[in-house]
Amino acid sequence: MSCKVRLMEDGSLDEEPLTLKEIAYQKVCNSLDIISSHTESGQRTLNAGIVLTNEICDEFLEKYQRFHRPLDDKVINLFSDTRRTSLKIVNLRYSTLSSSGLETLMRHKLFALSMWYCDKITVQSHHLLAHYGDSLRSLELGISSHLLQNAEPNEKEPVDFQLTCPHLRRLVLNGVVMHHRLQFAHLQDLSHLDLTSCVLANFSLEALGMLPNLHTLILFNVWPIANQLHAICCLRRLGTLDISISSLGNGHGTYDLPDQTLEMLMDNLRQLTHLDISGTNLAGNGVATKESTNANTKTEQHFGPTDIPGLASRTQRPLQFLGLYHTAHWACKRHDIPALEVAGDANEQQILTAARYYHDRPVLLTRVLNDLYHLFRFENCKDIHTALDVVLCAMDRHLKFKHMQISGSATLFYIVKGRDRSKFGTLLRNHIIRTLLNGMEMHLTDDTMLRNGYLTLTQFQMPADVLFEYERLIKILLHGVSKTEQEGFVQRIAIYLLNTLACQVDGRQKLFLGELGVVSTMLTLIKDRLTRSVFDDVMEVAWSTMWNVTDETAINCKRFLDGRGMEYFLKCLNTFPDRDELLRNMMGLLGNVAEVKWLRPKLMTQEFIEVFARLLDSLSDGIEVGQQGGRLANDNANQLRFQVSYNAAGVLAHIASDGADAWTIKTPTRQHVLERMVAAIQRWNIKSERNINYRSFEPILSLVRCYETPQCQHWAVWALANLTQVYPDKYCQLVEQENGIQILTELIAHESPYCEIKRIARLVIEQCDLGVERMEEN
Repeated sequence: MSCKVRLMEDGSLDEEPLTLKEIAYQKVCNSLDIISSHTESGQRTLNAGIVLTNEICDEFLEKYQRFHRPLDDKVINLFSDTRRTSLKIVNLRYSTLSSSGLETLMRHKLFALSMWYCDKITVQSHHLLAHYGDSLRSLELGISSHLLQNAEPNEKEPVDFQLTCPHLRRLVLNGVVMHHRLQFAHLQDLSHLDLTSCVLANFSLEALGMLPNLHTLILFNVWPIANQLHAICCLRRLGTLDISISSLGNGHGTYDLPDQTLEMLMDNLRQLTHLDISGTNLAGNGVATKESTNANTKTEQHFGPTDIPGLASRTQRPLQFLGLYHTAHWACKRHDIPALEVAGDANEQQILTAARYYHDRPVLLTRVLNDLYHLFRFENCKDIHTALDVVLCAMDRHLKFKHMQISGSATLFYIVKGRDRSKFGTLLRNHIIRTLLNGMEMHLTDDTMLRNGYLTLTQFQMPADVLFEYERLIKILLHGVSKTEQEGFVQRIAIYLLNTLACQVDGRQKLFLGELGVVSTMLTLIKDRLTRSVFDDVMEVAWSTMWNVTDETAINCKRFLDGRGMEYFLKCLNTFPDRDELLRNMMGLLGNVAEVKWLRPKLMTQEFIEVFARLLDSLSDGIEVGQQGGRLANDNANQLRFQVSYNAAGVLAHIASDGADAWTIKTPTRQHVLERMVAAIQRWNIKSERNINYRSFEPILSLVRCYETPQCQHWAVWALANLTQVYPDKYCQLVEQENGIQILTELIAHESPYCEIKRIARLVIEQCDLGVERMEEN
C-alpha cells in the first residue's frame, strides 16, 4: 500500500511534497532530451559522456512510470549500454515493452524483476529466464504478464518451463498452469512462494517439501486444494499460509470437515503467525462439532474458549493475522477470535486491514472498496486518511479493472463530499483528481465510471483545483457530452462541468477549448435538438458554454459563425420563442461576436438586424408582476428579458460603431435602429442585476470613444454605470485599472455627446470615487 496520505499535525490530510531529488527526476522524466537523443528509428539513446549509477537507474525507471507512464522499448533503450548504466531492481506496471525491451533490461543481471499488466510480454520470451535468470533473487509475474503462461484465458495447457533461477528467494506467479515436471528442489534459498490463481492440474505441492527455507506460501484462489493439505502439513517451517478463495461460489472453498481440517493444519504448522482462510468454510459455524468436542474440551479448559473451533490451540498464542473475509457463517463477526489482526467485513478496522493485505487482488479488493463505500455512504468511517489512502492505492495499482475503478470512484465521491473535505491539502486534492481522470480515461466508454467521476469532480473548486490537468479533463468532458446517451444524466453533468470550466478560465484556455472542438460539439448538440424539436437544459447550457468560450476570443467566434451558428440561432428563436434563458444565452454569445470588428460584416444582413432590433423591446413584452406568489418568477423573467434587450443593444451598438458606410442594408435604416436602441436604453433600470462576468472593459471603452455615433456611447456609458452601481467592489476597480476615468472625463468635455450621455458618465465617475473612499476606509 502506498501510505502517501498523512494526517498532519494541524489536523489536515495531505501528502508529503516532492523532495528536491524527486523534482529533479520529474524534470528529467518530462524532458528526456536533457540526457538523451532520438536515433533514426525513434529509440532513445543516452548522450555521450553520461554515465548513470545503479541507484540513479533503478530510481529513474520507478519515477518515469510514476510521472510519465507508460514505459516502452524506446525509453528502455536508454539502458542498452551496460557499461554506462546499471539496473538491479526493476518494477514494471502497465509497461508496453516487448521481448526486445525485456532482454535489454535482463542483460543487466537483475536482482529483482516485477511485472504487472505488461501484456506485450508473451510466452515466447520465457527463454530469457534461462539466459539471464541466474542473478535473480526475486521474480514477480503478476496479472497480464504472460512470460510463463498462454495469454488466452481459457487455455489450460501448461507451458513446459523450468525455473532456471537457482538463487530465487521470492517467487510470485499469477494464473500459471503448473505442469507435473516443474522442479523446485534446486531453489534452496526460496522463502516466499505465491501461486495466486495458479492451476495445479497434476502438479503436487510435495515438490515444495525439499525447500528448507520456505516461510511463506500463498495459494489464494488455488482450487481444489483438499488433496494437497497433507503436503502442506509437511512444510513445518511455514510462518504464513494463505489458502483463501475469492468466492464461495461453485463449491470452491468448501471442505467436508472444516473444523478438523483447520485443526490438522494448526497441529502440524506450529510456527504459523499469519493464516488466511477467507472465502472458505474452515472457520466452521462457530459451534464445535460432535467429532471434535472431546478433543477440544481439554484445550478450552486449559487455554480458554474460541468461536473458531479449529483454532482452539491458538487461544493463548494468537495469530498475528487471520483472514476471515467473506467466510461462511460470518466468522469475522464472532467474538472470540484468536488473532491480533483480522481481515473481514464486520467493522471499519477489519475492512481497512483487508484492503491493506489484499492490495494486489483486484477482484477481492473491489469487494473491499464496496464495503468502504457503504461505510462512507452512512458516515460511519472514522479513519479517513487510511481509507482514502486505501482507495487511491487500489485505483492506481489496478487501473484496468473497471469494476474496481467504479467502486473506488463511488467511494471517493462520499469521501470528498464529506465534512473533512476542507482538510484536504493541495497535493492530496491533486492526487484524487488525477486518479479519477486516469480511471475515466481508461474506461471512457462506461457511463457509470464517467458518472461517478463527474459527480466527484463537482465537489472540487472549479477551475482552480483542476487547472493542473485541464487538457485531459476537457477531453474527457467532451466525450461525455458527445458520445453518451442524449438527454442522459452523464451528458447533462458533463456539459454542466464543461460550462463551469469555460466560464472561469482565461483567454489561453478558451483558445484551447476551441481547438479541442467545444464550439462544434455544442453546435452538434443544438442541431440534434432542433431536428427533434426538443428543448432541454443541455441545449440551454450548450449556448451558455459557447457564450463563455467566445468571450474575448475571436477565433472561437469565427468557429461559431463557420459552423452555421447564426442559422441555428434563428431556428432556436423561431422554435422556442418563449425560452427566456435560452434567448439570454444566445444574445450574450452574439454580443461577443459583435465585439470582433472583422466578423461584424457577417452580421450585417436585413434578417439579422431586424431580429436584433425586435429584441430591443424584450422588456416591454407585457410581463406584469402578479400577486405575492408569482412575484419571484416574474422578477426573474423581467431580469432575463432585460439582459436580452441589453445584449441586443450591445450587438447593434458595435455594428453601428463601424460607421454609416458599413451599414450595407437598406432596411431597416441605421438611424431608425439607433433611435429604437436609445428608446430601449431609456426604459432600463440602472440598478438591474445581471448574470454576466466582464474580465475587461476594453470593448465597452472603445465605444465610449465613438464620437461619430453618440448612441453607441450612450449604451457604453449606461453599461459602465449599471455595473459600477450594482457591483461596485468589482467593477469600480476595473474602470480605474483600464483608464476608464480619463476616457469618461474626456467624453464629458467633448462637444459631440448629448446631455444624457454626459450625465450617466458623471454617475460612473462619482461611483468610482466612492469606491476609492470605501477602500481607504477599509
